[in-house]
Amino acid sequence: MDMIPATRSDADRIIRWDGFYNARDLGGLPTVTGKSTRYGRLIRSGDTRFITAAGWEAARDAGIRLVIDLRNPDEVEPGSQPTATLGAGTFAVPAARDTAARPGDIQTMLISLDDIEDLDLWRRLNGEGLNGTPLYYRPFLDAKPERVAAVLTAIAAVRDGGVVFHCGAGRDRTGLISLLLLSLAGVTPEAIVADYELTLGQLASLYDALGLELDEWDVRECLRSRGTTVSETITGLVRDLDVAEYLAAAGVSGAGIAALRGRLL
Repeated sequence: MDMIPATRSDADRIIRWDGFYNARDLGGLPTVTGKSTRYGRLIRSGDTRFITAAGWEAARDAGIRLVIDLRNPDEVEPGSQPTATLGAGTFAVPAARDTAARPGDIQTMLISLDDIEDLDLWRRLNGEGLNGTPLYYRPFLDAKPERVAAVLTAIAAVRDGGVVFHCGAGRDRTGLISLLLLSLAGVTPEAIVADYELTLGQLASLYDALGLELDEWDVRECLRSRGTTVSETITGLVRDLDVAEYLAAAGVSGAGIAALRGRLL
């Protein structure tokens, strides 16, 4: 069911539950058919370590029943120094435990998306200056369909309640999964671009909470230096990628693809 009125603006899609950073609802976005996506079904987010008991209770009260963590194991285990610092613009900080325990009726799944053991892939993405920008999305999709399918299959299997999915910054891995879900639901390319752009304005508060200075590295400037923009990069990918066909080839069942669409529409 829709948890939030469908009349809210993009600014009101931002999740303000205590301790959530770079988090927003994927509801209320326009589709090519003129309909809007449903609120309360899918929430994208950044690092969850600061979420308080009150924040988790707010999530539970809003119907959240599953959290999917897209990070690598060494980003999750406290005391570890992530090996995922793979190039300019990447986001990796020492792992830490959550501020508060999660309610028992919110399930957590770790489904690491990156496959950082594939050193050849990440050396190529970094060597070509793609990592940390949406330019890495297409080569990653081509290289790791089974990783993508695992995440989307887990979301499709949820029958009741909302799903939060997150990585570290909530920009790259989370942005890729968001793009696939929104494109599958028929959200307009312009709205998908705008959703990605919202992240770039929300990272400062997360960095501040982590005690870090926001990098001088800038996604938009990086893309400009390559003769493109956020809008052109994401719009081109959405235009050229048939998400349903891609997911089917990756192993997501027809019922799963239908369930993913039904979650947002």
